[in-house]
Amino acid sequence: MIHEYEWEPVRGLPERLPNGEEIIWQASPDWRAVASSVLHIRWVAAWFVGVACFAFVSGGTGLTGALVTLAVGLLGCGVIAGLAWAQARTTVYTLTGRRLVLRFGVALTKCVNLPLAMVASADAKPAGSRHHDVALTTTERFPLAYMQMWPHVRPGKFAKPVPMLRGIDSEALTLLAKALAAAGPLRRASVEAAPSLSTAPPQSVAIGVAA
Repeated sequence: MIHEYEWEPVRGLPERLPNGEEIIWQASPDWRAVASSVLHIRWVAAWFVGVACFAFVSGGTGLTGALVTLAVGLLGCGVIAGLAWAQARTTVYTLTGRRLVLRFGVALTKCVNLPLAMVASADAKPAGSRHHDVALTTTERFPLAYMQMWPHVRPGKFAKPVPMLRGIDSEALTLLAKALAAAGPLRRASVEAAPSLSTAPPQSVAIGVAA
């Protein structure tokens, strides 16, 4: 399910796809969405602005303290934006009719192969104004640890990690929904081809926007 590698014959994939399997969609997360939903840059900026305002109105260092605080905050937000850009730049999501492949890693490249037949449900929530994060609940316990998948994992699910697509647009959301729906009838065939998969009956798959 997971590979570590330094060279890829096809962008985003550790090896070429089997004959007859084609790429439906491939893209990287939007770095602004990563900065907002993963690294919470807006909260960081708001905190520094609040501290600067307090320093200005409470006396003491006054305007000088407020300006220094804003400068430090600007530097911090710049670092966060750089980390978000690096995460997005080194991540590629690839969707085919049979699988979803997540290639990611700033320092060490990793690749997770998630068969669509293993996806029981997909839940989307807004990540910025035009993008979404999509949590993919699997039919059996996901074998990778939370930190191995971060930031491509649902926040707070430490005991039972849930893989997550970060910062994808509405068009990708529609394509993913169609691919998951089409993969439902293939679940039994996938189980026969890969005995390690869940033997549960096919489940309906839908992408909904969480409140």
